[in-house]
Amino acid sequence: MTPRLIPALAALVAASLPAVPALAQVAPPAAIVADGLPTVPQSLVAATQPYLQSRRAAFLGWNPVDGSMLVKTRFGATDQLHTVGAPGADRRQISFEAEPILAAVRSPSGDALVVQKDNGGDEFYQLYTLDAGRLSLLTDGRSRNWFGAWSRDGRMLGYASSRRNGADMDLYVMDPHDPSTDRRVAEVSGGGWNIADFSPDGRTALVLNRMSINRSIIYTLDLASGVLTPVTDTEGQVSYVSPEFAADGTIWATSDKESDFLRLGRIDAATGAFTPVSTEPKWDVSDYALSPDGGFVAYAINDAGVSRLRLMDTASGAVRTVDGLPAGVIPYSIGPAIQISSTGQIGLSLASARVPGDAFSIDPTTLAVTQWTHSETGGLDPAVNVEPRLVEIASFDGEVVSGFLYLPDPARFPGKRPLIMDIHGGPEGQERPGFLGANNYLLNELGIALFYPNVRGSSGYGTRFVNLDNGPDQRENTVKDIGAFLDALAVDPALDVDRFAVTGVSYGGYMCYATAVHYSDRLKGANCYVAISNFVTFLENTQSYRRDLRRVEYGDERDPVQRARLQAISPLTNVDRITVPLLVATGGNDPRVPASEADQIINAVRADGGTAWHLLAQNEGHGFHKKENEDFYFWTSLLFWEQTLLGQTPSAPAP
Repeated sequence: MTPRLIPALAALVAASLPAVPALAQVAPPAAIVADGLPTVPQSLVAATQPYLQSRRAAFLGWNPVDGSMLVKTRFGATDQLHTVGAPGADRRQISFEAEPILAAVRSPSGDALVVQKDNGGDEFYQLYTLDAGRLSLLTDGRSRNWFGAWSRDGRMLGYASSRRNGADMDLYVMDPHDPSTDRRVAEVSGGGWNIADFSPDGRTALVLNRMSINRSIIYTLDLASGVLTPVTDTEGQVSYVSPEFAADGTIWATSDKESDFLRLGRIDAATGAFTPVSTEPKWDVSDYALSPDGGFVAYAINDAGVSRLRLMDTASGAVRTVDGLPAGVIPYSIGPAIQISSTGQIGLSLASARVPGDAFSIDPTTLAVTQWTHSETGGLDPAVNVEPRLVEIASFDGEVVSGFLYLPDPARFPGKRPLIMDIHGGPEGQERPGFLGANNYLLNELGIALFYPNVRGSSGYGTRFVNLDNGPDQRENTVKDIGAFLDALAVDPALDVDRFAVTGVSYGGYMCYATAVHYSDRLKGANCYVAISNFVTFLENTQSYRRDLRRVEYGDERDPVQRARLQAISPLTNVDRITVPLLVATGGNDPRVPASEADQIINAVRADGGTAWHLLAQNEGHGFHKKENEDFYFWTSLLFWEQTLLGQTPSAPAP
């Protein structure tokens, strides 16, 4: 046979053989830029699908007309609003936006529903009314606006807006039934102002100026004259949270005045004196709600991360404990997390390791608990999910720090297990034992242990503790706490010290980078999400309405001494000490930690010969909130852990 005929014959033979399908792969969503990432195999998508289909229902309030609940949940790509007519009834969708709904609050009369929503994660929130599935814009469409409170009659909405200059959150009121009534009541200086409540007669508003987690001031605002009058001391480091008028005009709030923890109490409007009424010797009162008639108050304490609900008779001070709720967490809410209906029913959301997030009611007389929603978990049995173990250790200087450790089932995954340490943001955040969502795949299918630390500076452990990381000189003590956790977990017989990794979001992303700087020799990889890489460039480029609030926490980059110290402790300055691979995820519209924070550290790592995967979502802000982007980031993270932590070819079976 001549050589010329061999290719033709080979082609003929090949055509007669059965086709071998190529490995199916998943294309990134349209808004994702995948730089230096491996492709995602379809097999991984199929394996993880049940874990990505869990939902949560967030309680947003009661309808005073028909007694239904308003909740936020996802049935498509984003969180939208639904009503639930009765316990166990269907969730009926009433908003249909492409962008997620952040918050919604119904008027006391029930005839108006105001929605707070941004565009592409830019956090320039606008206020709208929702009617018959359509949103009608109330605000200017450009500035940042934040819901404050409804007046008792539902004819006046109070809110804060950066409309005047982009930095200061001035105080506005309007009747949302007639947007032409919108008016600025008071010009202020700073980004932490808002209207907290209206007096029963509608002539006065309570205003809170929150300058940091440690300091806030309550004012009264005369709505006719615009005069602000301080109620509490304008000096000193005292925090007040959620001030509210009772039906008789008494002011309630939580405060750490003369205490290490937030207590519930009353404030004398004439003297500013705070009188606590909650008597728990430890832990913050995290949320509370007054009954419409003022007869009782429902409040929750943050007991080492677990929410404990109590009811207090306001006349006698007698307290009863609600025992029928799962041991879980009342999630953070833009509006009041606990709300009491006109009939006295208490409503709230709760999530735990085995409850993805659902809405509950409590009868104030019997304390009977009723679950209104039953959120889906992708067909998986949530009862098999791992409950965490509280770990407490003494750090490098003797300070006690703690965290929650989730260990895979040893019957299914014998031997020492790899571990991912997941560090919260804030920095005043707190890891609490809620629902892990897709991360249950790591535990249940890959046999990877998870640890969620609360380093010094975390909230929930008292005012002294939350201040231990303030300023550039104390900042790296939090990283030393991570080192102490690494020491403690290294001797845990269930864990494989040679397979540890770290991840974190926002400030936790800084901690992720910083842990890689200081402890690369003890890690396999670092997955850092919307993360600060340089404190100076972060402070210079974060949005102006929040810059002063962050300077209180991190330091002031305008001061030469503090600037030099901030530069010295920034991961970007120490990038040569990062010797583990990085995965960096970024939101293109992030107003808090701009995408440039990721660009500069990726460029530096690669220039130094290191490995950095980069996932940029161009239609997201500070974190991903569209399901297709969330899912793709999760799959990319799994590939990263498989290659770095597990030492596998991507998507191979777990060891």
